[in-house]
Amino acid sequence: MAVVTEGGGTGAAPPEMAGRAIGDWIARRAESIAIPLGALIAGLLLFGVFLILNGKSPIQFYELMYQGGFGTSFSIQNTLTRAAPLLLAALCVALPARLGLVVIGGEGAIVLGGLGAAAIAPVISTWPGFLGIPIMGIAAALMGGLWIGAVGALRHYRGVNETIASLLMAYIAIALMNHFVEGPLRDPASLNKPSTEPIPDAFWVGEIPGMSVHWGLVVGIIACIVSWILIDRTTWGFSARVAGGNVRAAQIQGLPVGRLIIGFTALGGAFAGLAGMFEVAAVQGSANASLEAGYGYTGILIAFLARHNPLAIIPFGILLGGIEASNGLIQRRMDLPDATVLVLEGLLFVVILLSDTLYGRFKIFNPEKRGAG
Repeated sequence: MAVVTEGGGTGAAPPEMAGRAIGDWIARRAESIAIPLGALIAGLLLFGVFLILNGKSPIQFYELMYQGGFGTSFSIQNTLTRAAPLLLAALCVALPARLGLVVIGGEGAIVLGGLGAAAIAPVISTWPGFLGIPIMGIAAALMGGLWIGAVGALRHYRGVNETIASLLMAYIAIALMNHFVEGPLRDPASLNKPSTEPIPDAFWVGEIPGMSVHWGLVVGIIACIVSWILIDRTTWGFSARVAGGNVRAAQIQGLPVGRLIIGFTALGGAFAGLAGMFEVAAVQGSANASLEAGYGYTGILIAFLARHNPLAIIPFGILLGGIEASNGLIQRRMDLPDATVLVLEGLLFVVILLSDTLYGRFKIFNPEKRGAG
């Protein structure tokens, strides 16, 4: 660490100053970890009270949640399979959030991405799989990127609130998907459950060797790492953080705020579109109503739990994947409705939002307050 010397030059910082800077950095990092984890624990405790009021055992509930999500090799692989789209869906929220945008319409990008992948598959059905799968991914990413990128364009050029716009556009996307699946793209053989034509066998995404988990999990983890590098290690990421802190100051500095807004929203939408592609090419085999699985909404919770840090999205995505994977076991063993896990997720989301007011309030994490004390 360098400091300005009395003569105007620079020199090495005194050891106590360097040590204090390192301590302050550790304190800030500890705060960003401790508060979300504390909010998560508080939410689980509050949900335990809810269970007691309904005559159910919180201990049994959390034991079953652990067993269903992480207790066996099968449950762990089921959890990782569910986590794959959640990682990509969370990035749809986290990337625009670095610009101060709250985009919650990732569900629309997911269903359109799945639809785009399923629609292009019959057109290129004679192609080899090593070409067909990337083309499906590109089609899905374009669909998702254009859809959420349009939200960014509305925000920049017309001043339309991105939260409302993305949510409303998600409903439009779901309606469009249902229209095409039940109409122009419907497979005549799909009688009870309208679907598009099944994708060719060569276009199925395989499983990671030694695991019953498709390669979408690896893509999701890589996407999180690449997003972290983009945000924390590139000039584009730095510009996005500056614009997120103060748009007016960023404009005065000549930063391309409009391109940043549209670019980051489009990139987030592209990742969500890829999640839809993997649901089609690795799970469903076609586009149908099962694409509306709520991954986009769970991704909102994951992004906020992770404080929009792409690397933190990975463990929280796996945690939420485990919670959702345990839903069936909890229903059977405790005679609880299907919406029970949704209630838990909703409560966690509220607690996480409330925990934002705690940042900067604890002396142990705040250098200035520690010094004042």
